[in-house]
Order: sequence, then C-alpha cells, then structure tokens
Amino acid sequence: MVTGNRQAGGRVAVVIRRLEEALLDGSFPANAKLPSERELAQRYAVSRNTVREAIQQLDARGLVHIRPRSGVFVSDQLRTGAPSPWAQLIADSPARRDDILEFRRVLEGATAYFAALRGTDEDLERIRAATARLEQARRDGNHAGESRVDVELHEAIAQASRNSMFLHLHSSITKMMREHIIRNVDGLRELNQSVSENLALQHRTICDAICARRPEEARTAMQTHIDYVRSRFDAEDD
Repeated sequence: MVTGNRQAGGRVAVVIRRLEEALLDGSFPANAKLPSERELAQRYAVSRNTVREAIQQLDARGLVHIRPRSGVFVSDQLRTGAPSPWAQLIADSPARRDDILEFRRVLEGATAYFAALRGTDEDLERIRAATARLEQARRDGNHAGESRVDVELHEAIAQASRNSMFLHLHSSITKMMREHIIRNVDGLRELNQSVSENLALQHRTICDAICARRPEEARTAMQTHIDYVRSRFDAEDD
C-alpha cells in the first residue's frame, strides 16, 4: 500500500511538472482553457484521477482555476499579475520613458532574434495574424485598436522566442509596457499619419524577418523600430 501510494504520488508530481513547464513556456497561455482530463491523461500516459489530483494542486497554488461545468483555465497570475510598486512608478513617470525604451530595445531585440530562430509554425502564424490585424486597424483608422494589437504582436513575438525567462520577464512587465505603448505610441499615431504608416511598415519588416527565420535581421528590425519610436518622442519634445 505504501509503495502504491508513493507511485501514485510520483505520477502526480510528474504531471504537475509537465503542466508547470507548459505554463512557463507559453504552451498554455493565460486564461486559456486546458485540454480535458481525458486528453491530458492520454498525453501524459496516466489515469484521469492522476490528472485530476495534479490540477487540484495547481488550483490550490493559484496557477489554474477550476470552473464547474466549464473546465480548467490558466490563471493570469504568471502573465498579468499586479505590477510591483517599482514597475508602476516607472510606468507613471514620463521622465523614465527613455529607460523603458532602452530596456525594450535590448529585451525585444533578443526576443525577435530567438523567435526567428526557434518559433514554431504555430508561433509564426500567430505573429502573422497579429500583424494582419494591426494593418487592418490602421486602414480602419482605429488608433486605439491599433495600439492594442501592437501590444499583442509584441507578446506573440516574446512567446515565439521559446525562452521561458524572456517570456516571464516580458509578461511580468506586460502591464507597464502595455500602458507605455497605448498611452504614448497611440498619441504619436493620432498626431501624425506618417508615423502610423512607418510603424506599420516596421512591424511588417519585423514579421517578415521572423517568419523567414532570419534572426539577425529580426533583431535589427526590432531595434530599428524602438529607435524610431524614441526619435519621434524626441521630435515631439522639441
């Protein structure tokens, strides 16, 4: 009996680790519905009871939410939790705008590089779809929608990097970056139509380089994009 309990506990631990890995690498993104118990049991070659116990433990830790009659959903705790006081202070300080852009240049240049190097076909399709929605929003003159999809595109690129640390770091400051893009870049789009057109061209260049699996070009395109945003802010300040 003791041996059986240990074996069962070991199987539960294995399933928990597999699910944790999927949460970390973005296979199961925030708010996504997990596959059914049957599907997970088949995937991990364990019983449905083992899957159920693993999910209950993840639920107790706040990593997933069990919704009766609806299923199990990934918590947004890892991706969109409340920002730290430091992050909020940075986001609310216009004087720190250059710091944010400098940080984004390094981080997102790297995520673009690795997205081109490691992104799956599904990742690349997600990037293409976000780029297409971004271009449609620009054609429609929907500046708020354009900025919202702008954020989604950058998030898709981070996920495609297939580096759990990049993804976690990017996601942990998503709220700050989302506010930065929507609050500042949205204003640039509204003030100058050519800015919107240039941003669209830059995003298309980034997308094309990633989807063509050209890492160096992807990184350069992303850094050029961030540099352009900084230059436009400088011009507006003058």
